[in-house]
Amino acid sequence: MSKNSKPLHVAIVGTRGYPYVYGGYETFVKEMGERLVQRGIEVTVYCHAPLFEQKPKRVNGINLVYVPCVETKSLSQLTNSLLSMIHVCFSKVDVVFVVNSANGPFGILTKIFGKPSAINVDGLEWLRPKWKGLGARYYLFASRLATKLYDQLITDSDEMEKIYLEKFNAPSKMIAYGANPNVSSDSSLIETWNLQKESYFLIVGRLIPDNNADLIVDGFVRSNSKRKLVIVGDVPYHDRFAQKMKSIQDKRLVFTGYVRDQEQLAALYHNCYAYFHGHEYGGTNPAMLKALGFGCAILAMDTRFNKEMLQKGKYGWYFDKEASAVVKIIDKAEKSPDEMEYLRTHSREGLTQKYNWDAVTDQYENLFKSLCKRKIKESLVEINY
Repeated sequence: MSKNSKPLHVAIVGTRGYPYVYGGYETFVKEMGERLVQRGIEVTVYCHAPLFEQKPKRVNGINLVYVPCVETKSLSQLTNSLLSMIHVCFSKVDVVFVVNSANGPFGILTKIFGKPSAINVDGLEWLRPKWKGLGARYYLFASRLATKLYDQLITDSDEMEKIYLEKFNAPSKMIAYGANPNVSSDSSLIETWNLQKESYFLIVGRLIPDNNADLIVDGFVRSNSKRKLVIVGDVPYHDRFAQKMKSIQDKRLVFTGYVRDQEQLAALYHNCYAYFHGHEYGGTNPAMLKALGFGCAILAMDTRFNKEMLQKGKYGWYFDKEASAVVKIIDKAEKSPDEMEYLRTHSREGLTQKYNWDAVTDQYENLFKSLCKRKIKESLVEINY
């Protein structure tokens, strides 16, 4: 880069912010954003102001803009993104990168202001049980608009790429989510919950219907397992679904709530007998990648996304969406300790280059640069015309 050349400036809109890292998108911003900064690219992240007591303008080389929002379950993300998009359109950023298909309609702003833009649409939000009626219809509408209003549509799995092509006739660029393989942890950290190595099955994720933790818990309670089922996660608001699950009377169930200490979380992954993955509607799932990276034997719901990530059974087993299927796979896993050990030994091999954070960042960097070049060419054509 010459002395006179200005570094590429990318704005990221639609996450909770940085360095708030409890969540897939926030981890994504941390991993990709920090790498982009190291490569000489200027990065600005728009943050939910109410989540941050301290509001530094810059952390680890990343610029931070704090934007207010209406603090409700349904409106916080939308209001924050709308205000962020208005702000970013009056700024001097070169590329606007948006996450979450709910923000599809806001692409009209970048289009009006001539800002190169890309959106990562995440999962099949319109099918998620938590969005019923109007919410589901909005997500379908927003996802359709995302395919039309942004310069580049991004999906994070091969199967999601196919779905957007099938449903919306919209081609997209597939860039997966990254992972960090981890080979060691402090096993004493699980003693907080009176656990021992391989004495428990594990679930990690928000306690929402989409992730089917209730189905797995139901199946586990019906099983004859002498092990425990550890459920890591919660919801940040009072919720009848989560409360009903946590009220189940069974001494084998251990609800940890959020585990924010990453060393403790690593120990829980590392030492489980098997990891249950009930996520149904997403593409590349961060919790599944963590399970692979931590060397877990994985028992996953039979979905097209989970089959893609586990390479059609090479790195895990599948169960149907029925409590009886959960009972059956628990019984099978407990009668197959050698096969479980084989899965634990080989699971990290499933983290191919596709899920490497440096490779993921390479693809985004190239995409952002190509969007800028495309805009310059379009401007030159208009001038010549």
